[in-house]
Amino acid sequence: MSRKKIIRFGLPKGSLQEATIQKMAKAGWNISVSSRSYLPYVDDEEMEIRLIRAQEISRYVEHGYLDCGITGHDWIVENGSKVHEVGEFLFSKVSRQPARWVLCVPENSPVKTVKDLQGKRIATEVVNLTRKYLKKHGVKAEVEFSWGATEVKAHELVDAIVEVTETGSSLRANNLRIVDELLCSTPRLIANHIAWKDKWKRRKIEIMSMLLKGALEAETKVGLKMNIRQKDVPTLLKNLPSLRNPTISNLSLKGWVAVETIIDEHVVRELIPALKAAGAEGVTEYPLNKVVY
Repeated sequence: MSRKKIIRFGLPKGSLQEATIQKMAKAGWNISVSSRSYLPYVDDEEMEIRLIRAQEISRYVEHGYLDCGITGHDWIVENGSKVHEVGEFLFSKVSRQPARWVLCVPENSPVKTVKDLQGKRIATEVVNLTRKYLKKHGVKAEVEFSWGATEVKAHELVDAIVEVTETGSSLRANNLRIVDELLCSTPRLIANHIAWKDKWKRRKIEIMSMLLKGALEAETKVGLKMNIRQKDVPTLLKNLPSLRNPTISNLSLKGWVAVETIIDEHVVRELIPALKAAGAEGVTEYPLNKVVY
């Protein structure tokens, strides 16, 4: 009997965990994590999930323990991992902005540029990234690994920190000033190079990527459908450019058609009153699960 084909997927433990589970559910894979096991359940017999810290996933993918996984671009760079990047996915837990690794100092610090950190001490979780940055600027400084609460250390224990932020609100709350940005990072679906050359595994990973992109695309869009007199359709489309490539179908009522389209959610509040004014009736807005182009 032939052995069942399996793909091992790395689920990032930590800040990306819940967002990844939610997005995977929208893509079609329901994952549940038990506090008693590091092996989460997934409703796909061809997939095994491993719950691993985002900081470590790229190394396990590179060395083949995992076929693929989701982790931040920052940890791929920090680890210097040689992996295949399948896709980029922006599903921040706080905002739809990328994460930024920034060099920070206290508001009252005399440090204005990285050059002012010559001979100073910096705390960060991304030691390799910070050392490369300092080397690039010709600055020699001590870089120490921080296990957490890095913002607090900037005021008492070190001269500067390199910390991750999305909105900058936490840094401002801790009276920290951004001196420079080292790296902009988004979550990536990555694959092991050998797994990527395997026809079956590559197809499985590509499907996952396509459906994840479709789920993310759907988050900012809604479906819109309405009925309108056929003679009013040209005017409707001329005056409402947001209705790109709509589907138009005849209704049983002569002279009337149904118009259906997908639009950006943020324009709906202005669009619906304009549709009514143009003669549309039965305007219906509905959420989307996936939009696959």
